[in-house]
Amino acid sequence: MTLQGIRTFACLLMLPLAGLAAADQGRDLATRQGIPHPAVIAHRGASFDAPESTAPAYLLARELGADYLELDLQRSKDGVLVAVHDDNLQRTSDVAERFPERKDSPVSAFTLAELKSLDAGSWFNQANPERARQRFKGLQILTLDEVMDIAEGQPDKRPGLYIETKVPTLFPGIEADLKARLQARGWLDTPGRVVLQSFDRNSLAMLHKEMPQVPKVLLLWIGKGSIEPASGQSFAESGETDKAAFYARQQPQDKAEFARWLDYAKDAGAIGTGPSAALTAGGAQSYADLVQPWMNQLTHDKGLLVHVCTIDEDVDFAKVMAAGVDGIFTNRSGQLLRYFARPPAQNEVQILEAQGY
Repeated sequence: MTLQGIRTFACLLMLPLAGLAAADQGRDLATRQGIPHPAVIAHRGASFDAPESTAPAYLLARELGADYLELDLQRSKDGVLVAVHDDNLQRTSDVAERFPERKDSPVSAFTLAELKSLDAGSWFNQANPERARQRFKGLQILTLDEVMDIAEGQPDKRPGLYIETKVPTLFPGIEADLKARLQARGWLDTPGRVVLQSFDRNSLAMLHKEMPQVPKVLLLWIGKGSIEPASGQSFAESGETDKAAFYARQQPQDKAEFARWLDYAKDAGAIGTGPSAALTAGGAQSYADLVQPWMNQLTHDKGLLVHVCTIDEDVDFAKVMAAGVDGIFTNRSGQLLRYFARPPAQNEVQILEAQGY
């Protein structure tokens, strides 16, 4: 038996009968929606090895074989849809040098030409010197259409798009804008090719009104205004300094509160949820554990899929799969694909070099 086979067998031994039933439920739900199971969702592209939401990150995720390229959608001042995660541009660009008087401004305060003038890659080299590449310097922010171009760029590797409406209240009408671009490019013709996601129930409902046939996911979070925490505290109110440790202790107020948010998801037209997870090693991506087996079972019983975010290590892949999730958001698509015994033909370094990076 191969190492991967031993690992898979061990995970199955860990999996209670309820977990096996949940996995079968999830697979059936995913098949009906045209969604791969378990789904490999490249979080802002292959963002461990290349600057998030840039061309090399999405090219790498595509070539590795990810099922979906994930992106956060915002809109420029002149109405173009762009892939940017943060509310402002300071973390992932040189906006403070290029436009110092506007460094705190939101994405919507900049025209597309201004956004394209920013260096969206050098920050990665500075933050990750061990993975730095000269060609990352000067990378541009991408439009939605450019991400679609990458997804369509290889006839034998055509990942879907997993799109989040980011802070949708700042962009009235973004749901209709998104439909127009997807429709114009033929992306709405194949079931499961696009999945839409949001933390905002109202935006999700508007997405459902615009594109009722497209699968949608409600992102789940513990905190005031989201799933009410049993602690009754936000991180800011706790006075603590270790965010990961704080969130790892957080639980929903009660089972009914968790179930209420599943009902919110269904009412908004969702076919699944995107819960957070507590990571074994902690760290900046470790939050509340919303993929406990009972939570996943309840979610499946309500006819909803579970796509967990954001997981990068084998120990956590095993843990969430044993708990019954149906897909994983990851910064390390290659790592997850190898875990699922879907190894890419080339490794990350080879692919980046072949793509000119």
